[in-house]
Amino acid sequence: MTKQYDLDVITVGRASVDLYGQQIGGRLEDMASFAKSVGGCPANIAIGTSRLGLQSGFITRVGDEQMGRYIREQMAREAVATDGIITDKNRLTALVLLGVKDDDTFPLIFYRENCADMALCEEDIDPAFIQRSQSVLISGTHLSKPNVLAASQKAVSIAKAAGRKVILDIDYRPNLWGLAGHEAGEERFIKSDLVTKHLQSVLANCDLIVGTEEEVHIAGGTENTLEALEVIRSFSNAVIVLKRGPMGCVVYPDAIPTNLEEGITGPGFPVEVYNVLGAGDAFMSGFLRGWLKDESFETCAKWANACGAFAVSRLLCSPEIPTWDELQYFLKVGSKHRALRKDQDINHIHWATTRRPADTSLMAFAIDHRSQLEDMADRAGVSRDHISYLKQLAVQAASNVAQGRPNYGMLLDSTYGVKAMFDAAKKPLWIGRPVELPGSRPLDFDQIKDLGSHLSEWPVDHVVKCLCFYHPDDEQSLREQQEKSLLRLHEAARNVGRELLIEIIAGKNGPLDDETISTVMSRFYDLGIKPDWWKLEPQTSTVAWQNISRVIEGNDPYCRGIVLLGLEAPEDELKEAFASAISSPWVKGFAVGRTIFAAAANAWLKGEIDDKAAIADMENKFRRLTDAWVEVETATRSS
Repeated sequence: MTKQYDLDVITVGRASVDLYGQQIGGRLEDMASFAKSVGGCPANIAIGTSRLGLQSGFITRVGDEQMGRYIREQMAREAVATDGIITDKNRLTALVLLGVKDDDTFPLIFYRENCADMALCEEDIDPAFIQRSQSVLISGTHLSKPNVLAASQKAVSIAKAAGRKVILDIDYRPNLWGLAGHEAGEERFIKSDLVTKHLQSVLANCDLIVGTEEEVHIAGGTENTLEALEVIRSFSNAVIVLKRGPMGCVVYPDAIPTNLEEGITGPGFPVEVYNVLGAGDAFMSGFLRGWLKDESFETCAKWANACGAFAVSRLLCSPEIPTWDELQYFLKVGSKHRALRKDQDINHIHWATTRRPADTSLMAFAIDHRSQLEDMADRAGVSRDHISYLKQLAVQAASNVAQGRPNYGMLLDSTYGVKAMFDAAKKPLWIGRPVELPGSRPLDFDQIKDLGSHLSEWPVDHVVKCLCFYHPDDEQSLREQQEKSLLRLHEAARNVGRELLIEIIAGKNGPLDDETISTVMSRFYDLGIKPDWWKLEPQTSTVAWQNISRVIEGNDPYCRGIVLLGLEAPEDELKEAFASAISSPWVKGFAVGRTIFAAAANAWLKGEIDDKAAIADMENKFRRLTDAWVEVETATRSS
C-alpha cells in the first residue's frame, strides 16, 4: 500500500524564544549575557525529529515581530514544514529566561502572558495539513486553556479519522497551568485534579504517551507510579514510556506489570548532568525516530536515552539535540568524556550538521584588502577615508552581477569595509571577514587580543576568514607560532558559532609542488583544526588537487569546500586555473580580488574615473569570472 503522507510527525503547541544565561553557576539575577534559541516542548521536538531524519511539521502561533520571524526562519533552516505556523498580529511571541545555577537548580521565568502560541484555536488547525502526516503530537501545556484544548482536540480528531497516530507528551509545567508563582518556573510537580482531568480527557485517543514519573503522577492522579500507570492504562491502550532520568526509561506496550522494571527497559548513558532542561524533548525526538520507523522498543529506547544524554550534557535546548550522523557516531564510537560537550570529534559533527545551510557553490568578490588599498590611496595623494566608499562601490558592482541570486559573496574587512558590509547585508550576499594583520608572518590577529569577544559582535552568518602564509619548509619555530595562532582562532570561532575559512598561501615562501598544500592541510587537521572552508592558490597539476581532495575526504567529509584565490593573476590565467581545479569535487568556486578591482580602484582614487565607471569596470570583470566559472562547472559536473 502506498503511504498517503509526506510528513512523519506534526507537533502542535508551545513555541517560545529561549534566552539562556551564559554565566554558569550564578543566579538568574546576576546573568549578564544570554544565548538565544527556539524553545517550547513541541517546537523542540519538531526540530529534534527533523535533525534525526524524520519529515517534521509544526503548528503554533508566533507574534508579528522579530522573535516570531526568528522562530519561523529557524524552523525553515531546520527543514521543519512551516505551513502550520500562524502569525498573530495582536500578541507577542513567548519568551523564557533560563539559567544553570548548579547541577540541581535551573531557574527559569516564563514570559507568556497573553502570548501568541496560547491563542491557538480550532480555526488554526488545517485538516489538509494534519492529513499530510503519519502522526500528530500534542503536549500537556496546550490543554490548559479552552481555546488551545479545542485546537489540540481538533488535531487529534482529524488524525484519528485519517488513521494517523496520536502522541501525547505530558509536558507538565505547573507554572503554565497557573499553579505556581512567576519565579517558580522550575517547579515540576504540584497536585491538581483539574490538570489530571484535562490530561485524562485525551488519553483514550493516544497511541503513544510519554512522561517522567512526576508527569505520569499528574496524568494518573496519584503519586504512586505503578498506580498512576494503571490508571493511564485504564483509559488508553497506548504504548506508555516512563522517563527515569539517568536510569533511562521503561516502555510498557501492554499490561502494566507489578514492578516498574518489568517493562522493556532502556538503560541510560553515564554522562555528566549539566542542564536537564530540554532533555525530555531530545528524548522524545530519539524515541519517535525509532517508533515512527517501526524499530523495536529496545532500539527506540536506546536512541531516546542517547539523545537525552546529549541534551543534559549541554547548555541549550533545541540547538543541542543531536543529528542522525552525530547519534550514530556516538552509538558506534562512544566518547571518552562524561561531559559530551567536551568531546571535540562529536562537537565537530554536531557543528557541521547543524550550521546554517550553504549555497552549492561560491563566487566571491574579495575586497577585504587593506594595505594594498592604503598604498594606492597614498600614491594617489588622497585620504585613506576614500577606501571605505570604494568598497561600497564594489558591493554595488557585485550586487549588479548577483541580482539577488544565491552563490555570490564578498570578502570585506572591519577596517574600511563596515559600511560596505551593511550594504552587502541588504542584497543579500555571503560575507567573509578577515581577522589577520595584513601580511603578518608569523600570523597576528590585527591587534585583537580577545578573539572570542571580538567575534561575538559579528552577525551570526558572517564567516571568519584568516590568511596564513605557511610552508612545510618553514623553520619549526615559525610553524609552531602559526599553528598556535590558528588553534586559538579555531577554538574562538567554534565557541561563538561562526564559520571559519582558512586561506593558505605557500607559494610565496617556498616551492609549490603536488604535495605542498596537501601536506599543510594534513598538519592542520592533525592539530584538530577543521575549517568550514579552505581558500587555496591555484595548483600546479590535477595530481595536486587529487592529493588535496584525499586529505579532506580522510579528515573532514563535512567540509564546505574550497574556493580559489587569485593572487592578482590575469583573467585568462584564472580561467585556466578554474579548468584545472574543477577536477576536484571539493572546489566550489573562487574568492578573487585584485584581478577584479585593482585597475578601477587605482583610476578612481586618482580621480581619473567616476563612481559609475568604477562600478561598471568591477562589475564587468566580476561577471566575466563568474560566467567562466559557471561554464567550467556546468561542463564538468554534467559530464
